[in-house]
Amino acid sequence: MDMFIDGRWVAAQGGATFDVLDPATGDTVDRVPDAGRADVDAAIRSAETAFQAWKATPVAERARLQKAAARLMREQAEDLGRLLTRELGRPLAGAIGEIQRSAELLDVYAEEGLRLHAEMPLTGVAGEKIIITREPVGVVIAITPFNYPVTLLCFKLGAALMAGCTVVAKPAEDTPLSTLRLAELFRAAGFPDGCFNVVTGRGPDIGMQMIEHPTPRKIAFTGGTRAGKAIAAAAAGTMKRVTLELGGQCPAIVCADADIGAAAAAIARHAFANSGQFCYRVNRVYVERPAYAAFLDALADKVLQLDVGNGLTSNCALGPVVNEKIYRNSERHIADARANGATIRTGGARLTGGDYDKGWFLPPTVIADAGPSTLIMTEETFGPVLGVAAFDDRREALRLANATVYGLAAFVFSRNLATALTLAERLEAGSVWVNDIQRSNQRAPFGGMKQSGIGREKGRYGIEDYLEYKTIYLTYDAELR
Repeated sequence: MDMFIDGRWVAAQGGATFDVLDPATGDTVDRVPDAGRADVDAAIRSAETAFQAWKATPVAERARLQKAAARLMREQAEDLGRLLTRELGRPLAGAIGEIQRSAELLDVYAEEGLRLHAEMPLTGVAGEKIIITREPVGVVIAITPFNYPVTLLCFKLGAALMAGCTVVAKPAEDTPLSTLRLAELFRAAGFPDGCFNVVTGRGPDIGMQMIEHPTPRKIAFTGGTRAGKAIAAAAAGTMKRVTLELGGQCPAIVCADADIGAAAAAIARHAFANSGQFCYRVNRVYVERPAYAAFLDALADKVLQLDVGNGLTSNCALGPVVNEKIYRNSERHIADARANGATIRTGGARLTGGDYDKGWFLPPTVIADAGPSTLIMTEETFGPVLGVAAFDDRREALRLANATVYGLAAFVFSRNLATALTLAERLEAGSVWVNDIQRSNQRAPFGGMKQSGIGREKGRYGIEDYLEYKTIYLTYDAELR
């Protein structure tokens, strides 16, 4: 599959390609271009040319096209989901769900875009008016990770297009195929050439070439905090705007008065979804000591019901992790926990034998009695591993939960709503769930505090991050003649 630039499929000008592998089998799914500087420049020039007309396109027309793209995504959700499963390894039902949820977000952005408005404050001065309007920031570079390649692109793409911006997307090298297929759907929906371009490539160099290019005015990135810092530093060279959704090391606090069964079910479901490969999953759990043993038993019972397999050929809960690098980080956290006296309650070792030997399959792993300095309790794992520890004092639990450079999400379980709300208000996180863990709402802002990022995505908050304020001072002859 080639890149998508200026409404056409194109190979890399240098001719280089790389393979996209199925993480469950090791088979080659497809081959995509390994772009160079000339390809980056071509895509950005295409987006800049398209921007001149797209920013003048009526918002209602932008919304119509975006809803058409969302409709096509729903119609082709199974085929696109199957492709996503092949490149990512997630079970097929979850992959199809990602396509459907992403289409829903595009619809929400379309609706919110229609509600954007300018302002005209009442100055009370004859012959003078002030118009406060908002204009699209310009060409946007969208750099996305492998774990939710369609959703995390649509976070950026749907908002940018509704704001009147054009986009050059750089998908992760593990999962470029679903992004390329999405570009095809947007063309079929009627978007003008150059509004949505896709450049594929390996390594950080291609991304930095896009960021340092003088034309784009905004960088939208989801990924690790270290990479986010490098992107922010590079973007500062030309004062590009940034939206950065970065790492998380998200805590859950389970009080003794919580519904322990409900807490265990919610945490098991959320911590191991997508094989733990997402930023706002539960990474560590602090349980009030009177409920600690009961919670561990309930959690282990739920986790042991989660089967692992090939997401295309079995009705499994977890697929493989996407590559060896991701697997090795989980393995390192498990080994560190063992070395520091923690107990492995479930999982803990790579699955082997038969089809398991073809991919990086790790069962959902629960680590009990995890010390506060262990890697599982201090670093982002990004795999199916969960740390659990007991606490005696709720102030101490809050201190431990906040003792991190991250601040993306947190979770609280308590039947006492005063306790739950107090903890939720004091947790340093962009989103806090109380007594259950639902999907993040499409209309609510999503993003992090501290080193978990800058800016917000989703709903009207996401679109506003792609707009610049402009103030127009108007003087006119107010006399009637």
